[in-house]
Amino acid sequence: MKHGGDLTQAMAEFGGAADDWLDLSTGINPWPWPIRKLPDSAWQRLPSRADEQALLAAARGAYRVPDNAGIVAANGTQALIQLLPRLAADGAVAIVGPTYNEHSAAWSGAGHSIAAIGDLAELPAHVTHAVIVNPNNPDGRVVNPDRLAEVATVLQRRGGWLVIDEAFADVEAGISAVASCGKLPVVILRSFGKFYGLAGIRLGFAITTPDLANRIRTVLGPWSVSGPALHVGTRALGDVHWVLPTRVRLAAQAIKLDGVLMDAGFEIVGGTTLYRLARHRDASALHRKLAQQHIWCRSFDWAGDLLRCGLPPDAEALERLAQALAK
Repeated sequence: MKHGGDLTQAMAEFGGAADDWLDLSTGINPWPWPIRKLPDSAWQRLPSRADEQALLAAARGAYRVPDNAGIVAANGTQALIQLLPRLAADGAVAIVGPTYNEHSAAWSGAGHSIAAIGDLAELPAHVTHAVIVNPNNPDGRVVNPDRLAEVATVLQRRGGWLVIDEAFADVEAGISAVASCGKLPVVILRSFGKFYGLAGIRLGFAITTPDLANRIRTVLGPWSVSGPALHVGTRALGDVHWVLPTRVRLAAQAIKLDGVLMDAGFEIVGGTTLYRLARHRDASALHRKLAQQHIWCRSFDWAGDLLRCGLPPDAEALERLAQALAK
């Protein structure tokens, strides 16, 4: 599977309509932030500069962006992942993996050679840039902000960047490297849709030096975020009372999911509270057997013994997964 969250492949191979499936292939919060009625103007007119500034102010607060850093919004972090390599200085890039494969595709597509490494301690002397997903997808590994700042300092001397994809950083306070953004060549990518459960909004942010933020904004051009996304993002990011209970609820559901998987013979080897990574010697076969029962998890071409499972949304879905595994 190249990506989760698209049942087209599953339905084509195993049948059923979308409503028949329990889709656990993503790392998206199954309990989204509640969207309230949007003003008609969000749909009927072009987004204003004031709308964009309101969103960026809310994002600065939610992500604790320092005053000396810049922030820019885009139509999802995927757009930023594809744009950054084309703005970067020439030179090789080290990508800490295995991880989200679109980073390697974007940098190689822009003409940069790729050095695949398993840890930042293996940073090759010849690379100019580095990319790390933190927490990592799929294993949930976290590198602390101080270590990331050390690596960014090394890359600064080489004229390069440290790109940190923090798509899943909302689930746990204190793991973001955002404090480094104003003083080091760090680019942090934040995804709105995963933690807030609204992936279809297509909203993401780059937090970096003011100069690079302005370069990104110029290339994206005007109206890079839709009116509805601006309004929803502003309200959700400003809803500070929603965050902590949501983290607690996700953590509790992740523990329940771990229990179901371990009862079926899996070993939990990583993940975040939005998804769990589990090992079983027959993971590939179990992935197919679950699909035959219209349950869609995430498998990996590079590891036949691993399965990634998103959070079932309720007790009924947990029981359905448990019964399917028991068969």
